[in-house]
Amino acid sequence: MRLSRFYIPTLKEDPSDAEVVSHKLLMRAGMIRKVTSGIYNYLPLGLKSLNKVANIVREEMNRAYALEVLMPMVQPGDLWQETGRWDFYGSELLRVKDRHGRDYCLGPTHEEVVTDLVRGEVKSYKQLPINLYQIQTKFRDEIRPRFGLMRGREFVMKDAYSFDKDEAGAEESYRLMFEAYKKIFSRIGLRFRPVQADSGAIGGDFSHEFHVLADTGEDTIAVCLNEKCEYAANLEKAKVNAPADDSASKAECPAIEEIATPGTHTVEEVCAFLEISADKLVKTLLFNVDGEPVAALVRGDREINDVKLRNLMGGNEIDLASEDEVKEWTGAPVGFAGPVGLKVKRIFADHELCASTDWVAGANKGDTHIKHLSLGRDCKIENFADLRVITESDPCPDCGGKIEFTKGIEVGHVFKLGEKYSKAMDATFLDENGKSKPMIMGCYGIGVSRIMASAIEQNNDESGAIFPPAIAPFELCLISLGGKDLAVGEKAEELYGQLMEMGIDVAYDDRKERPGVKFADADLIGYPMQLVLGGKGLKNGIVEAKNRKTGEKIELPLEGFAEAFTAWRAEIWQSWGLTL
Repeated sequence: MRLSRFYIPTLKEDPSDAEVVSHKLLMRAGMIRKVTSGIYNYLPLGLKSLNKVANIVREEMNRAYALEVLMPMVQPGDLWQETGRWDFYGSELLRVKDRHGRDYCLGPTHEEVVTDLVRGEVKSYKQLPINLYQIQTKFRDEIRPRFGLMRGREFVMKDAYSFDKDEAGAEESYRLMFEAYKKIFSRIGLRFRPVQADSGAIGGDFSHEFHVLADTGEDTIAVCLNEKCEYAANLEKAKVNAPADDSASKAECPAIEEIATPGTHTVEEVCAFLEISADKLVKTLLFNVDGEPVAALVRGDREINDVKLRNLMGGNEIDLASEDEVKEWTGAPVGFAGPVGLKVKRIFADHELCASTDWVAGANKGDTHIKHLSLGRDCKIENFADLRVITESDPCPDCGGKIEFTKGIEVGHVFKLGEKYSKAMDATFLDENGKSKPMIMGCYGIGVSRIMASAIEQNNDESGAIFPPAIAPFELCLISLGGKDLAVGEKAEELYGQLMEMGIDVAYDDRKERPGVKFADADLIGYPMQLVLGGKGLKNGIVEAKNRKTGEKIELPLEGFAEAFTAWRAEIWQSWGLTL
């Protein structure tokens, strides 16, 4: 493509509303433009990169026996009401009414639509398994859209849905998708990690997220450093094993005693006042889970994991209790809640609390705490379970090795849905014995537009983006520095034609711009390979070749160019862990 005929509105300065590097560089490189909050136009360069990502995804999905379809973005509300998600999904679901007053929504995901499609067509076990996927625009009405394509309201996604006759088949479908995802991210050239994850609003009983590793990632991942162990999980899901010995919790403990703690509302204030460490204190947190008051206990130096609490209860919505609810349930101001005498029927405790006794806790009375608390003696705990956030000092829950936290960007998620949607929507089939059974489902999502942004988050420098060659808008930029030198222009045209004949996706910068402008734009956009031809090079029979990733420059001969370029190109791809 001749850049003199291409639309590349690059910017010299970062946009004022751009916060993360991918947002800044995608805007500056002329790849996207903001329409409104969380919604963007894809300009020619951005769309080329997006389509390359989509094509890799499509090829690997097809290889894994998934079949491409296209479902509507606008979905009827009655399908969502069948599963109960019309009300549960909340304000992120953009609801609209047509002229007849019927409810519709803009689809953030397609479980209901695809289940409705399959239940109307598949009647026998002989028609299973089936896996349907699409690459389509989604809409999620984020409360605070930010970070450009990283967390927009409108986004491009690949979503696939598998239907099987039994659990064994569902396991195989899940395995095929899991392996396909690894191939997709490997082919793109990104450093990534699959991690155990919570299923969230999609539902289901088992899932993995795929994270692109980047220091700027929003998510924190707990990873085992033992090379023989593959454990990795996001913080919502990361397990903390129960203490091996709980005998200390059964030890003798003096009777409870109230102590005045005036003005001490926080763990730090209580510990300083009583001259104790935070691991001697029980922190009582109050929640509203689907309208029901619940208390959760953790050690004073730990953080509660509300996702684990919600899952333990089988709940949907979980919120911290309001100040008024705290006063109603405890009879005290915020900061003095405790498990003894609490006006809450359901109390859960983190199983780490089984490792000791003689605790300090709130007394449900203003400016007052209790000491010598024995949970087994003094409280009615419904369940001791894993309820806290893992720390780097905790051992790996699988092998006992050391845990390390790293940052990641979620770009893919695979779920085992089980019978959640098929039962709700009566998606059944007749098995070998003529018995009606619900289909076993899975769903598998990839953020196509988010991959483009995450590639930049992982690969950039002070000059701009550095795209992996597999998804760069152009794999190569040929820069002509001929100016008025007709011989340079003619040779550059010859090289351009030769590269096109070789099947190279090349951007030919034939613009009448200063060399500095061309160099700056090439680095900003992040073409993985650059070829520069000037008068001096032509005279010496060479063209300068630059590896954008390393900055390394070499000279390729104009005589025998095709062979030399092919070898250099292979080296560039290999540096990304890719093969041609």
